[in-house]
Amino acid sequence: MPSFHVFQTGGQVSLTRRELCLLFPIAFLPASLEGEEQPQSGQIIPSTMLPFDKMPVQTLDQAEVRPVLKGKLATGEFLEVHQTTLLPGATLHLPHRHLHSEMCLIREGTVEVTVNGTSTRMGPGSVGFFHSNDEHGVKNLGTTPATYFIVNIGPTAGA
Repeated sequence: MPSFHVFQTGGQVSLTRRELCLLFPIAFLPASLEGEEQPQSGQIIPSTMLPFDKMPVQTLDQAEVRPVLKGKLATGEFLEVHQTTLLPGATLHLPHRHLHSEMCLIREGTVEVTVNGTSTRMGPGSVGFFHSNDEHGVKNLGTTPATYFIVNIGPTAGA
């Protein structure tokens, strides 16, 4: 089976065609932020209430992702927030790096958060922070779905 290579600082990651296809829908996640309630990328985010049952949902092979907010804060920072629900044993994507900072807030379930090769088991109410360019990933360790919020802040948040 053909594989594709994604180059990162510190090495490369090999992806099969199947893995690449599973990641492909994530690239269109920002496009699913439709409607008047949710601001576009360059717009200042107004005060907004987003009932759970009104959030659009994207169903992937091992997860559900709900876009929450995307845009610019009045103070100038870019912000992107989404909620992810992972099936038992699942990850949304391979460990990765990016310029913006990221915070992970665990709502339910038990996950393993790995940052720069160090793993930490986290449950409801736990918070993880990923500094700019730190390699990080989240995996559901439990036997039930795990749900968490991701808050991306910085110049490439939501890009």
